[in-house]
This record gives sequence, C-alpha cells and structure tokens, in this order.
Amino acid sequence: MTRDVNNPFSPFTGRRCPEGADEGYRQPPTSALPLTCLPASSPRKRGEDSWPPAAAPFLGFARLLRRHAFPIAPEQVTGFMQAVTLLGPRSMNDIREAALATLAPSPDRRSEFEAHFHAHFYGDAKPSIEGEENDETRIKDDRGTREEENQIARKEKGGELSSVLEQLSSRDFQRDPDGLGSFRRKLAGSLPARRSFRTVRTRSRGTLDLRRSLSEIVSADGDIPSPLLRRRQTVSRKLLLLIDVSGSMKLHTADYLKLAHAAVQGADHAEVFTFGTRLTRVTSALRIRDREQALARAAALVDDWDGGTRMGPSLLAFLSVPRFSSFARGAAVVILSDALERGDHAALETAIRRLSARAFRLSLATPLAGDPRFQPVTAALRAILPVLDDLVDGSSLASLTDFILSLACPAPAAAAIWKRVS
Repeated sequence: MTRDVNNPFSPFTGRRCPEGADEGYRQPPTSALPLTCLPASSPRKRGEDSWPPAAAPFLGFARLLRRHAFPIAPEQVTGFMQAVTLLGPRSMNDIREAALATLAPSPDRRSEFEAHFHAHFYGDAKPSIEGEENDETRIKDDRGTREEENQIARKEKGGELSSVLEQLSSRDFQRDPDGLGSFRRKLAGSLPARRSFRTVRTRSRGTLDLRRSLSEIVSADGDIPSPLLRRRQTVSRKLLLLIDVSGSMKLHTADYLKLAHAAVQGADHAEVFTFGTRLTRVTSALRIRDREQALARAAALVDDWDGGTRMGPSLLAFLSVPRFSSFARGAAVVILSDALERGDHAALETAIRRLSARAFRLSLATPLAGDPRFQPVTAALRAILPVLDDLVDGSSLASLTDFILSLACPAPAAAAIWKRVS
C-alpha cells in the first residue's frame, strides 16, 4: 500500500483497486487527487477497521456526543471527517470549528458540547453539566420495570408541594360509588366531530358513486337506474387527557384517574398520560372495564406519584415522541394541572405553543380556578394564557364532566374570558 505523504487527504481517502491497475499510468493529470491503492487480496473490513487509525479520535468524539443524547446522523460524522481533512488540521481550533459546523449542536446545548470537546480532545475530567440529571424527563409507555419506591412523608399542602425534585412513590385508590356512568354514556356523542376521508353509502345529500353506478348500468344492460351516492363519514375527534400527578395535585389525582377511566371506556378514541417528573402512558391500563382493576394497574405503572413538578419538560418529552405527538393532532386536549411551574417557564410556554398548533382545542383545567378569587397572575399562566382555548375549573368531577361534555360547543378564547373577569 502506498500513500502520498505530502497529500493531506491521504489518511482519509484510501480506496481499493486491483493489483496492477495503475501499471502504464505514468503521469496522472495534475487536477486529480492521488489515490491509495490497496492490494486486491486485502479483504474489505466493515465498521471501525475500515477507517485509518488517525480517524479514531474523531469517531470517538461522535460516539461520545451520541451517548449524551446529541442527535447526530452518520452523514454528519462523515462530513465532520471530511471537514477536518480539508482544514489540515492546523490546530485544535480547526477541529473545533469543523465539529461545530458539521455536528451542529443546538444553541441551548452549546456549553455542554464545548465541555465534551475539551474532555475528549484535551483529556480534561468528565464534565459536570449543570442540570443534566434534573432536566432529563423519562418516558414510560405502558410497560417497564418498577424502580425502588420512596416512602418519604409529605406534610405540606397546596402550592408548597410544587417542586422540581423527583420523588418516587405508589398510590392506592379507594373503592367508592361510581358517579360517572352518565358521563361515560354521553361522552361519545358529545365530543367534537370531524369529516373523515372514509365514505359511506347514502340515499341523499352525497356525491355520485361513479364506480357503483357504472356497475349497476352494466348489470342492467345499459339502462340508467337511479344514481348511487356516497358521503364522507363524520367521526368523533380524539380526546387526550394529560394528568398532573405531582405533590401539589395529590388531592385531585384520584378523581382525575377515575374520570380518565370513564373517558377511555366511553370515547371512541381516548389517550391518557400522567406527568410529574416523568411521562407515563396509562391508556392500556384504563382499557380494563373494571374500574378498580384498571386504577390498580395504572397505579403500578406510574412511578412519580406526589413528587416534583416538571410540566414544561414533560410536555416537551411528550411532543418529542412522534407516536405520542400524533395523538394530539386534531384532538381535544385537556391538561389537568395547577400549572405551578417552578423556575423558568420557557419550556412550558414552548410546549404549550407546539401543542396548541397540533390540537383542535387545548384546555387547561386547574383546581385553583375553583376559588372565586383566582386570577391567572403567575408568570407561567400569563405566558400560556393567550395560547389556551379554555382555562376552566378543575376542582371537582362535576365541573370537569360538564366541561368535557361541552367541548363541541364553541366558546370565547380563555384570554378574552379572563380579561373580562379581571
């Protein structure tokens, strides 16, 4: 194997050619890059062995970023290698600029990217990324292993329980009379409807069914019968319930799960998620017809009962999973939470805006609105109020069921209503 030591492209542009393929080729054109020919008997290796040893640090840096959840495609790694080759490189700053240009870290993770770069290429200690543990929102999709339960006693009440710290616990639901039977029976016919792309046969008020009409003409030997019509089906929109199970909502989560069970049993298409410090899909558990069994299964799925509150990151985690975010597209979305977001509310505002863009109707039901003195004066509520379609009382099952059954009725935007109230 021969390499041109004066060619900076040589370490990364090795190519295979048969033995003797360059015989008789005395003077290649000056514009063509010199190629490295490997013996034909040399086997082609896949993966890491096919790269020259000089490429190992750059491949290792890409793997390091992937381990820390940086979205890096294989094409970006290849572009990073080619950029380093074109730059020489003459200094470590060239490698850094090539990495920034090709691997393209998001602006909010730029400092983390720099820390990993120095740790990998300069041999610094493992970087300590501020908020790395707290900012990660775990997602549980109706299955998974239970983690060790945390049985710390909670004595605070109301908004004092709102925290970003994760605390894992379990929940038992008491058996009580079912007052949601009427709601369950009325729900399917009360949800907003939309026109489906599927069609059904109709006797009037439809479009001509050309295929069936032609078939009838052929079977009738050319006679023209009455025209056959079809129309688009009308189906109920999906219902998506996002339930806050943090410590500040511990007095209401039991009722909310009972309401969610009735919604899953009564609606044609309903999805239920819980969030606190984690995001958990509990729809499959609530499909069990017996309510006590369904709630027990849901209680076993959710690990973050009565813990901290990360509403913004949890909703962003919901939107980051394509299958989950598709549940919100064209759906009536109801968030059952007090919206007591601790710290910066930028993530919550971003998530609510993105959720509103997907949903047919986005509503926030907060138990705080049950107090006649309630006003949306917190920074988080003021930021998301212009985006919400509804901000309603979520302090009782009666008010919630009445609101959900009225979702098909038009109503003024939440900002307009609360502007008049205040």
